[in-house]
Amino acid sequence: MEANEVQELQENAERGSNMRPVAFTMAVLAVLVAITTVLGHRAHTEAVLRQNQATDQWNFYQAHKIRASDTELASDLLSVLAVANKEAADKLAKSYADHQKKWADDLKEAEQKANDLEADVEKAEARGSRFDLAEALLEIGLVVTSVTLLTQSRIYWYFGIVFSLAGIFCVAAAFIVR
Repeated sequence: MEANEVQELQENAERGSNMRPVAFTMAVLAVLVAITTVLGHRAHTEAVLRQNQATDQWNFYQAHKIRASDTELASDLLSVLAVANKEAADKLAKSYADHQKKWADDLKEAEQKANDLEADVEKAEARGSRFDLAEALLEIGLVVTSVTLLTQSRIYWYFGIVFSLAGIFCVAAAFIVR
């Protein structure tokens, strides 16, 4: 081996050992990107499931509303029409009125529950959006950091760390949304 080759191998080894922190940073960022991606997918899945629950609740509310409306119409008809058995008609009208009172409370409860589920959907979507932003920032940080290995200039490593810290901040913000 010539002296130039030995010196070149020694320089390459020194450069390689100087890049170990960069390579380690890249490995950590790759893991953070993977974790953030999974968390984002779960947040969006939660939003879809909550939306389905809200839709079911609104359907339940609408069914009760239709039933209450039909009962009210039947009650109105009984009060206006001349019936052969007035006593049976009055008994039926009282039964309808009792149902109306009960369903009025049920309607308020069903509407409140549907509104609460819709609020949960909005929170899950906000969480998912923050995870998506965090994922993008972490990926940018990973790519910018990897440029350090190509250019041997640590300025890219520092820029990558800045993007990564912004991504980590977004992950933390996603957990704060409740």
